[in-house]
Amino acid sequence: MAKLNGKEKFGEVLSKHPELAEVFFEHGMACAMCGMANVESIEQGAKSHGVDPKKLVMALNKKIQKKK
Repeated sequence: MAKLNGKEKFGEVLSKHPELAEVFFEHGMACAMCGMANVESIEQGAKSHGVDPKKLVMALNKKIQKKK
């Protein structure tokens, strides 16, 4: 998967990168267990949880880069 931009659905991202659940939890988002995971984008979910989407996407991309 290329670098994330926030438009991806949670479920899509977590299926390819299950280790990102940790980053979501660190930001107060239990997205891996949310019923909206397959329909809501990372950006939408972040906004609804009061999380800065840009900071979240940066943290997610950083975690992906560390794995490589």
